[in-house]
Amino acid sequence: MAEESGYESIVCVKPEVHVYRIPPRATNRGYRAADWKLDEPSWSGRMKIIAKDKVCFIRLEDKNSGELFAQATVDTYPGVAVEAVTDSSRYFVVRIQDDTGRHAFIGLGFADRGDSFDFNVALQDHFKWVKQEGELAKQEASQSTAPKLDLGFKEGQTIKICIGNIKKKDGGAAKSRPMAGGLLPPPPGSKGGSILPPSGDQPSAPAEQTNTASSLLDFIAPVPAAQPTPDLWGDFTAAGSSSSQDTVKSGWVQF
Repeated sequence: MAEESGYESIVCVKPEVHVYRIPPRATNRGYRAADWKLDEPSWSGRMKIIAKDKVCFIRLEDKNSGELFAQATVDTYPGVAVEAVTDSSRYFVVRIQDDTGRHAFIGLGFADRGDSFDFNVALQDHFKWVKQEGELAKQEASQSTAPKLDLGFKEGQTIKICIGNIKKKDGGAAKSRPMAGGLLPPPPGSKGGSILPPSGDQPSAPAEQTNTASSLLDFIAPVPAAQPTPDLWGDFTAAGSSSSQDTVKSGWVQF
C-alpha cells in the first residue's frame, strides 16, 4: 500500500508489547482477552505510533534489529483498525495489513497498565487534532466564498460627526496686556495712572516722620542738677503719667 507523502512524527514508543493469535469473533458483543492464551504470546517486541498527515501507523518491530514484524494503518479512532476488548484495559484488537492489501486481526497487549493508557491517549490526541484542522479548513472555505463587506468610502462620500455635551465656557476676565515699555497697568482701584514717581524729583519725607523727630527733641531736655543719673526715657516707665499724656499730644502712640 502506497503511503501518503508528508512529515512523519513519532507520538508514542513502547519497548515491550505482546502479540496474540485470537479466535474469530462469534458474536457482536466484542472481543474478550480471557479467550486468548495470555501466558503464551505469539510474538513480543517494540511498538511505535507514527503520525503522518491525518493517518497514524502502528509499527511492530524487533526490539534488537528494528525489523518490521507487522503494521496497522489507523485512519479513525475508535474504529475498525483499533478496538478495545470488553474485559480489560491492557488489551486491544488491531487490524494489520501487508503490502498486497491482505489484512488480519491480532491481539495486542501491554504488560503495564500505564503503557496501555499512553497508547490510547496518543491515538485520541492525534485524531482530535485532525478534527480541529478539518473544522478550521471548513471555516476558511466558507469565509472565502462569502461576499466581502466593503466598508470603504465611495467617491465624494462624507460623514458628519456630532459631539454632544460640550458647553462653551463663559468669557472670563481678559488677560491684561503689558503697556508700552514693558510695564503692566495699575491694579483695579488704584488712584492715578502712574506708579513710578516723576524722574528727577526726590520724594519728600512724610509729615509723620518730621513730627516724630521734633517730638523726640522735646524729650531731650536739660536735666536738673539734682539728678546725677538722668534717665532720658523715664517718662515711659509709668503708664498714665503726665509725661505719657504729653507724649500722646506730641505725636507718639501710647502703649
